[in-house]
This record gives sequence, structure tokens and C-alpha cells, in this order.
Amino acid sequence: MPGGSGMPIETRRSDDGKTFTICVEGRFDFSTHQSFRDAYEHSEPTVSHYVIDLSDTTYLDSSALGMLLLLRDHAGGDGARISIENCNSDVRRILSISNFEQLFSIR
Repeated sequence: MPGGSGMPIETRRSDDGKTFTICVEGRFDFSTHQSFRDAYEHSEPTVSHYVIDLSDTTYLDSSALGMLLLLRDHAGGDGARISIENCNSDVRRILSISNFEQLFSIR
């Protein structure tokens, strides 16, 4: 879909199929819940590493935190490899307050 279809969620898969990147644009909140779930639930079973790219995310709320936890369960719980990347300072602060550094690799 060229020309920015206005979708808040975009996904990329690495060439080897092992890394699945989910980019969230704008607000990461309840309105993105379904498309975020669809994104990872339809990822290939070969995926062993998820990257959540928040470089274009302006805001996240508690439902976004819940979605990240659901993704973590989907990806294997304590064995999950999930990196959260390119957070702005507001987003990073919310993740810190929620102790998400314990659960995810935040870069």
C-alpha cells in the first residue's frame, strides 16, 4: 500500500524469517489493539525475535502495555525475545514506570 495508507501498524519480516518488526505510528492505544494483535498473530512460526519499533509513536497508554504483555505471552513468556526500540522520552518513561525493562529489551 504505497503513499502512507494511514495504518497505525506496519510490519516487516527479516529475509531469514526469524525477526518480525512491528512499527506503531502515532498513538499506541486501544484504537490500535486489533491491528496490533492481527500483526503478530499472523506472523510466521519461524519468528524467534520480535522488534517493536516505536520511532513514530507519540503516546502509549495502559492498553498498549497490555498488548505488549499479550505479545510476550504469544512469543513464549519468559523465553520471549522482544526488543522495544526507538522510544521517545515520554514513551520510555511510561515503560520505566511500568517496570517493562524487566520484561523486554528496551533500546
